Amino acid sequence: MSEQAVNAEETTSTDAPEARMPGAAGASFKGPMPAAADVALDDILPVHPRLFSENRWHEYFARLRAEDPVHFNETETAGRFWSLSRYADIKKVDTDWKNFSSAHGITLGFPVGAELPEGMLQTTTFIAMDPPVHDAQRKAVAGSVAPTNLHNMEALIRERTCTVLDGLPEGETFDWVETVSIELTTMMLATLFDFPFEDRSKLTRWSDVTFAIPQPGGIIETVEQRREELLECLQYFQRLKEERLKNPGHDLVSMMAHGAETKDLTPMEYLGNLLLLIVGGNDTTRNTMSGSVYSLNKFPDQFAKLAANPELIPQMVAEVIRWQTPLAYMRRTANRDIELSGKQIKQGDQILMWYASGNRDDAVFDDPNSLDIERPNARQHLSFGFGVHRCMGNRLAELQLRILWEELLQRFEKIEVQAEPERTFSSFVNGYTHLPVRVTRKA
Repeated sequence: MSEQAVNAEETTSTDAPEARMPGAAGASFKGPMPAAADVALDDILPVHPRLFSENRWHEYFARLRAEDPVHFNETETAGRFWSLSRYADIKKVDTDWKNFSSAHGITLGFPVGAELPEGMLQTTTFIAMDPPVHDAQRKAVAGSVAPTNLHNMEALIRERTCTVLDGLPEGETFDWVETVSIELTTMMLATLFDFPFEDRSKLTRWSDVTFAIPQPGGIIETVEQRREELLECLQYFQRLKEERLKNPGHDLVSMMAHGAETKDLTPMEYLGNLLLLIVGGNDTTRNTMSGSVYSLNKFPDQFAKLAANPELIPQMVAEVIRWQTPLAYMRRTANRDIELSGKQIKQGDQILMWYASGNRDDAVFDDPNSLDIERPNARQHLSFGFGVHRCMGNRLAELQLRILWEELLQRFEKIEVQAEPERTFSSFVNGYTHLPVRVTRKA
């Protein structure tokens, strides 16, 4: 599983009195995470989930970019891994699948050759494969987000968006994550899978469970709970596959059931690809939807600019995706000994490409921590990745966000965040669990 990288020794629950960030020496911290300047460089562990749940990751990665852009850690659980924090290094690795493989997993997990628990996520999905197998399996489902299909879906996306926004309460605080972001993305997922609409909340649950860190009171409390719930997901989709074998449609389940490269997948391979599509279609878009509201509140001048000129919406969408970076990193594994920016990488070492950090690299983006909806190079962000693994659903995500803001600006004078959001306890999913807002409709 992806979050096995951060085991019980390396994490604490959000309300625990002590946070441990083990690096070369290992340091324990009481209370909130300390300032990055107060931590020894070797003791910085970028995958510590509290850096993200407490929104402290910016300062830690700024320090790494300045002092140690190819940063080494080694833990008993995860083995050897390097963190890339600069844009240029990340793009170099992301576009070189021959030297830096995805076939050993795309999130920090276990060293090459180690036995992977269940094998559900690390090596059973096409994003965790290299060409030519990757290309064939990706092609089998890529038609679902082809330009023609997106054009055909636009009216439905707009209709659902209007329904959700028209139902928002005025003059009272509500949770934007639950009421808008989750609802819209889950409805879209249900459409892509032709999933029973009345059960669509299951898709959100399985997405959350996939990368949740087990902890008391958390999304899941044990690894066994994750296993049980994801096997429930498999059983549900196995039933759908049997139905689509008899009555195929144009949905993702039908495409996998009948595709030459995907029809004979093992159950775990089938589940791995399902979870990839669920997380890819849910976590990323939903957290950017929430991030767009939050960021435009943090930078009210940008909201005013957008309201005055809605033609800026497509550019704003690209900039928010850069600013938010909904998936903080992706992993590759070195296929051979190789030098990277002066560091000697060994064959089998894990390499974490920190997209979130690269998107804040001031060597590429001026004033990168600010939202600038007219930023000329916003589309050069790393959030969708580069090369053969570039996000398959990037155009769908942009379409959903564009429609959301077209309809928001027509209806609301203000969308005001009432308190700081609660954030996902994860170093992989950079997201929100709760965002209290209040809306004021136009007269």
